[in-house]
Amino acid sequence: MRILVTGCMGFAGGYLVEALLAQGGADLFGVGRRTQWPVELQHLNGRVALRPCDLADRDAIEAVLREVQPERIMHLAGYPHVGRSFQEADVAWAANLTATRNLYEAVLRWGGRPRILYVGSGLVYGEGRSADELVNEECPLRPVSPYAASKAAGDLASYQLTRAPGLEIVLARPFNHIGPRQSPEFAVPHFAQQIAAIEHGLHPPLVETGDLSRCRDLTDVRDMVRAYQLLMEQGQSGEAYNIGTGNAHSMQTVLDRLLALARTRVEVRPQEKWMRATDTPAIRADASKLRRETGWTPCFSLDQTLADILNYWRSRVSSQ
Repeated sequence: MRILVTGCMGFAGGYLVEALLAQGGADLFGVGRRTQWPVELQHLNGRVALRPCDLADRDAIEAVLREVQPERIMHLAGYPHVGRSFQEADVAWAANLTATRNLYEAVLRWGGRPRILYVGSGLVYGEGRSADELVNEECPLRPVSPYAASKAAGDLASYQLTRAPGLEIVLARPFNHIGPRQSPEFAVPHFAQQIAAIEHGLHPPLVETGDLSRCRDLTDVRDMVRAYQLLMEQGQSGEAYNIGTGNAHSMQTVLDRLLALARTRVEVRPQEKWMRATDTPAIRADASKLRRETGWTPCFSLDQTLADILNYWRSRVSSQ
C-alpha cells in the first residue's frame, strides 16, 4: 500500500504520519512546502519519503503523483487560521479551495484511481447554534469566516467530483482538535505556553486571553487522526463524517482546568487584540454516523489532553 499525505508537516499531519507508521503495512510519502522535516518531526526523517511540493503548482503535483503512484491520498494540507483569515482571505481561499482543486485535477490528469480522504472542518456549519445543540451532517452550511467558507467550498467540490467524474473521496469534518505540538497561535496552547513561562519565571503571573465565553467541541489530535485512519478504511465515498466528542466546553472552563494544574498563582486578563469580530459562539459535533460506521470513540479525556499540552510546554520552556 502506497499512501500520500499532504500537509504532513502540520499539526495533525505529523500525528497522522506517526499513526500510519505505527499501523505499518504501507509505504508513506509526504507532501509539504519545505524540503526538510521541522525539528519536532526529525524522527520521521528516513521513515517517510518527503516530496517537497506547492499545491499551487498543478504540474508539480501531477509529477509527484506519477512518481509515487499512491493508492491512497490523505489530504490535510490547507490554511489553518480562522481569525487571521479575515485579513488573509485570498490566502485562505487559495490554500483551502484552489489547492484542493489542483490536487483533484492532477489526479484526473495522472489517471490513477486512489482513494482520497478530504479533511475539511466542522466550522462549515457556522452560526445559529446553541451550546446544547448537536450538529449532524445534514445541517446547512453557514460559514462565518473566510477560513470556514473556503473549507466548505472544498467540501462541496470534493462531493461534486465523486459524482462526476467519479473520484473516490471521503469527506471528514473535524471539529476543534488540540494536543501537544500545536502552535501557540491557537487558544489552548497559547494558555499553556503562558502558564509554563510563568512557572519558570520567564513571564509575569498574567495570562492574556480572548473571549472566554466561546464554547468548542475539543478532541485530542491523537483521537482525531485515528478517526482519519478509520474513515480511510471504512468511510463511504461522497459521504461526510463529523469528528468530535459531542461535548462543548467554554474557553473559560478550559483555562480554569489548566490553571488548576499550574504550579503558581496566575491572574487572567482578557485582551481586545485576541477577540474576533465574528465567531461561532457554540458548536457540538453529532458524530454518531462516524461511530456507527467505524466504531470510533475518543480515548483521551479533556483533562488528560490538557495535562499533556501543559507538560509539553513546560518541556519546551525549560529547554530554552
